[in-house]
Amino acid sequence: MELGEGDLFDKIEADEGVGEDVAHFYFSQLISAIGYMHSKFVAHRDIKPENILLSDGDLKIADFGLAVLFGYNGNMRRCQTVCGSPPYMAPEIVPKEGFTGTKTEPYEANVSDIWSCGIVLFVLLVGNTPWDEPTRNSYEFNEYIEQGPVDDLWAKLPAVALSLLRGMLKPVPEERFTLEDVRRHPWFTRRNPHLAPDGRAANPVGLATQMLESLHIDFTADPMASSQRRKKDPNAMEVDHFERLALTQPETLLIETNFDWEQPARVVANMGISASQPAAMRSHQAHGTTGRDFILGFADEPALSQFSSTPSVSMTLTQQARKFRDILPEQPMTVFYSFMDFSLLLPLISEALNRIGIPTPLLSAAALAGQEEKPIIRVKTRDSRSCQLVGAISIERVTRWDEDLLEVKFVKMVGDPLEWRRLFKKIVVLCKDAIAKPE
Repeated sequence: MELGEGDLFDKIEADEGVGEDVAHFYFSQLISAIGYMHSKFVAHRDIKPENILLSDGDLKIADFGLAVLFGYNGNMRRCQTVCGSPPYMAPEIVPKEGFTGTKTEPYEANVSDIWSCGIVLFVLLVGNTPWDEPTRNSYEFNEYIEQGPVDDLWAKLPAVALSLLRGMLKPVPEERFTLEDVRRHPWFTRRNPHLAPDGRAANPVGLATQMLESLHIDFTADPMASSQRRKKDPNAMEVDHFERLALTQPETLLIETNFDWEQPARVVANMGISASQPAAMRSHQAHGTTGRDFILGFADEPALSQFSSTPSVSMTLTQQARKFRDILPEQPMTVFYSFMDFSLLLPLISEALNRIGIPTPLLSAAALAGQEEKPIIRVKTRDSRSCQLVGAISIERVTRWDEDLLEVKFVKMVGDPLEWRRLFKKIVVLCKDAIAKPE
């Protein structure tokens, strides 16, 4: 199998989305992949951001741990397993008693996949999910059932795309769009400059450029304000339902597992290498000796574009790029650089985490003195939807463009990539005076 070069949703701006053309491109590929699976009578049952990868800009579906054969020799099979991620699950999968129940009425797994694809399209266009879960505990879902798409997030959608989503997100499975209905819809059949006749990316470099320019940090934003417009039903019961779900990626890390907190896998893989700069772009920058070389090299660092007042891709980078990953590397874009020393930056990051309600351990004297090769701050919390969010913040002294800086990487281990980016953006704004910006 080819190597998956990072997650699609690591490259999507939380609460903003990727724009209509890019959303249409990836939704078209998602429907193509799901259509092929369903033609073989295989349903995925766990379509969500963590399971959508990229390969030179093209979408790949991963993680078939909950996939099921729903038809064989002309016989159709219904399922009863409660599985998936609540924001992306179809309502028929949830037991009538809610997540406190242990059984559900039989459902058609292929039809539930259509619902999940609709939620993914919504996230591509808006950068947020429409609700936390498809149950009576969700104010937004109840509002959708009773009044239709009326809140502010739905108002951001193009009218034709909204028509498609209303068909895909019919709560009654028998009324929901089929794959054929989706393929015939005017929004699906629209022309797209990113889509080649064979269904692949027509211009991977151009696609990556547009996606990179959609990533932006607003340093004037209030990091303490909720990024979601969730409203709670005062009569709804708070239920910790995650233990009752079948999950392919564990919601809780078990203490007895061999998980190495000190060396997160993606941190080890990139040890000593920038989390964002493509290898092909480093060679001409490694020997810079002048201030001008530093400025030019800094401008060519893809991850730093998001900190600019007007994010853009440098001409040097676009001229040299040959593949999607030359503009948008496989590593997540949750990284920043700082000229501060360990003794100032580590307490600043720790304080920022504490301000948003994430406790951190005491910092060691060796870490503060810069005597640890790569201090790591562990992060374990629940996101705004009460789903587990686990990762690490790695701080390392690096030499870039003949200058010494601290490189700070936010490495997600468990959880929704969009929620991890929201966390990253809050910490960045709280630490804004410590961050090296293109300007």
